[in-house]
Amino acid sequence: MSIAKGYFRAVKDAVSIGANTFQFFTRNPRGGNVKALDEKDLAKAKEHMAEHNFGPLLAHAPYTMNLCSDKANIREFAKNVLKEDIERMKVLPDVRFLFHPGSHVGQGKEQGIAYIVEALNEAVTDDDGPMVLLEGMTGKGSEIGSTFEELAQIIQGVKHSSRMGVLIDTCHLHSAGYDIVNDLDGVLAELDRVIGIKRIGGVHINDNMYDLACHKDRHAKIGEGSIGLDAIAAVVSHPLLSGLPFSLETPNELDGYAAEIKMIREKIGI
Repeated sequence: MSIAKGYFRAVKDAVSIGANTFQFFTRNPRGGNVKALDEKDLAKAKEHMAEHNFGPLLAHAPYTMNLCSDKANIREFAKNVLKEDIERMKVLPDVRFLFHPGSHVGQGKEQGIAYIVEALNEAVTDDDGPMVLLEGMTGKGSEIGSTFEELAQIIQGVKHSSRMGVLIDTCHLHSAGYDIVNDLDGVLAELDRVIGIKRIGGVHINDNMYDLACHKDRHAKIGEGSIGLDAIAAVVSHPLLSGLPFSLETPNELDGYAAEIKMIREKIGI
């Protein structure tokens, strides 16, 4: 959901398509400076969210934030974005901050993970503040975070890890090789064993344009990919994921999202 015209407008757009949560980028997805927060706009947004029984929101960091780049200046930029965005989220209503762990660009996963942990320990300096979520990835190229073990290793390295969690993405999970179509319970049991089910802070709902374990990040509309509506509905209605914010990241505009929300609600009977 775009917040270019303000949080209140984004809340109204969400309500118009039958949603009671939404995801927004903390700044331009390709990076750049942030706009000053409008206190009046925020107050109206909070009031409208309360009226429509909103759950937590998801705040997505820009794609250019690579904490484990092989270039020091890019890592420094990413650290500054991380610190600034986490601090800004403290004044917003019930927001969970998420980001792509990054790509090690040939340095190796251990070095990449060490850089990510270092950055998080500089940005997450106490136990008070928004939940910080590592988004699970597909494993394409030199991406970090496509396995539960890698995500757990990052979390375990953060001093104030009580604020750390993960965001699962149905397309990413499936593309990384976790068979949520035929063994959703098994995948969640494995996540619980390695990371802890209580660390899941949100879910991206997407179909997968390619096949299981393809290691490609190509989202498809719900029911038009290799995951399918039945498996997506099983994720949304799973008792272990109850109460989490679910966000569509399918190739759609508002009317398309409205249709998908309606389709999923009808499928699971809510």
